[in-house]
This record gives sequence, structure tokens and C-alpha cells, in this order.
Amino acid sequence: MSHGGWSSNSSRFDPPYFRALSRYSPPLFVLLDMAGSCVSDGAAERIGCITRVQSFSACHRLHSIHLSDEENKRVYGKCNNPNGHGHNYKVEVTVRGKVSIYQIDRLTGMVMNLTDLKKCIEEVIMVPLDHKNLDKDVPYFASVVSTTENVAVYIWDNMVKALPPNLLYEIKIYETEKNVVIYRGE
Repeated sequence: MSHGGWSSNSSRFDPPYFRALSRYSPPLFVLLDMAGSCVSDGAAERIGCITRVQSFSACHRLHSIHLSDEENKRVYGKCNNPNGHGHNYKVEVTVRGKVSIYQIDRLTGMVMNLTDLKKCIEEVIMVPLDHKNLDKDVPYFASVVSTTENVAVYIWDNMVKALPPNLLYEIKIYETEKNVVIYRGE
């Protein structure tokens, strides 16, 4: 039910956005849904999300060792080219944490320090994946087909190790402008 922009439907804040209201001191962060409406689940604590965007370039070949060459050509088409192909991937890493009524973390005001998130992304995404041949340079993909879905799983599995517990919410990868994969560790 909606009252003046506030909603009691907690599922509407996927993904949420923050807007600082300057008339409050300290700043009050309001969760906004995709339409810009305020979102409330009626609870004393709310969940806030931060997303950091990073781009990387890599090449790969979609080819399963469990399929014949003919089956690989049929399943993966031109993406099974023996010489591979490349992408300029865009990755969105979203973390989330509890938000109190006036601030996110009582000491810092943040769900997570963006500098720390940037360091984790550098370590987990940029160093092992940027300007690499996924199939030949990343040991994980020696036995796993380097689909964007599996790249998302790889990033999730490694980000969850690098971040504080229960903070990672979502990995979203844009393989192209029209092909997007979302993985939430499920």
C-alpha cells in the first residue's frame, strides 16, 4: 500500500537507490525504488545497497570438454570459434547492509567504505581477469565453460571471500549492451 510515495511493500526496493535529504542533520538517506519513490518496510532497520561499477576486457572461447566439436559448434555457434573472441565486460558489484533511521554505520555513515570495495574489486576482478584469455589464463576456467554466467559465479565466489561476511548482495555483468547476467549466490 502506498501513502505519499512511501510503500510498505519491502520487495519494491530491488535495487534501492539513496538520496540524501539536506534538511536533516546528519543527512537522512532515503531508499528509492526504480521510479524514485520512497520505500519503507515499516521496520526500524532498513537495508541499503552500494554498487561499484568496473569494466574489464577479456577473451574466451565457449567450448565444453563434455561435448563433441560438432555439438559445441551447434550449441555455441560463432562463440565457439577456435581463435576465440573478446568482450569489454562491465561488472556491477553490489553490497548491502543495515541502515538505521539516520545513518548507515554509526561511526562511518557507510554500508562499506568504497575504497575497500574498490581494492576488493581490483584483487578479485581486475588482476585475474582484465586483458586475459579466460580459458588459458584463469585456472578456474580450465574445466568450466567461460560463459558470462560462470564468470559471474567466479566473481561471486572470490568476492565473498574478500568482503566482510554477509555483505555481498549481487554481481551483475554486462557482456554486451543487450546481454546481462545477474548472480546473487543462489
